[in-house]
Amino acid sequence: MDLCNYHSHCDFCDGKAPAEAFVKAAIAAGFHSYGISSHSPLPFRTSWSLDREDVPAYLKEVERLKKAYAHEIELYVGMEIDYLSDSWNPSIAYFQELPLDYRIGSVHFVENGKGEIMDMDGPFDEFRQNLQNLFKGDLKRLVEAYFEASMRMVEAGGFDFIAHADKIAMNASLVDNTITETPWYGEKIRDYFALIAEKGIMVEVNTKAYRRLGIMFPNRRYFKWLNDLGIRFLVNSDSHLPDLVNDGRALAFEWLREAGVKTTVHLHEGKWEEVPISI
Repeated sequence: MDLCNYHSHCDFCDGKAPAEAFVKAAIAAGFHSYGISSHSPLPFRTSWSLDREDVPAYLKEVERLKKAYAHEIELYVGMEIDYLSDSWNPSIAYFQELPLDYRIGSVHFVENGKGEIMDMDGPFDEFRQNLQNLFKGDLKRLVEAYFEASMRMVEAGGFDFIAHADKIAMNASLVDNTITETPWYGEKIRDYFALIAEKGIMVEVNTKAYRRLGIMFPNRRYFKWLNDLGIRFLVNSDSHLPDLVNDGRALAFEWLREAGVKTTVHLHEGKWEEVPISI
């Protein structure tokens, strides 16, 4: 099994331990490479993202760790960058000029057409309240807005891979457990993945929710389809705790192999390369 991870957080954002604790956990697990990817600054403050003034310290700390552990593991510094609009997304000059090894494209916020945004990835009670307040309870409209933002992010580019590609399904399915089976949802996600394939962008299999909810993102049902589209995969734990750096990884590889996927992608000496799946 290819032991690496490029989607993880530390206490510079909403991770629960210093970056060094995650590095030590990755080394103990036998990883050949590991990336720290704190949530990017936003044009407003949140409790879970980097503050812009802390970015230099973040970059300096990962650089220190790279040197300190150079003989034990390849370390990389990334950032999970939110798409908010054409003026705030991974492609803008601020994020492109940061000395990052890679960038992750992500959608957490959805705009309701009136300039108001909601976090679709928060606790379900907040999701349900914001759905009512900002989208007047119209779940279809919210989901469509999520996929529209996701496709605009893909068009804008500026990132290496997409985080938790269909995560809207997590909270949306708690409102309506049939939503992912509807024809319109299927059409939206087909269009989204077709665009990803067209642009040649990689997609992570995000294992973070498996322990709690029994699901991964994208949903396992789409693995064969994405593979048929020629989309390249990487497997990430989106870890917020050092003990979970390798959580769900073996199962993700098993499911990918069952779907006919032959290779995944990892970083080696600073470059993305494909490697055969072996379990």
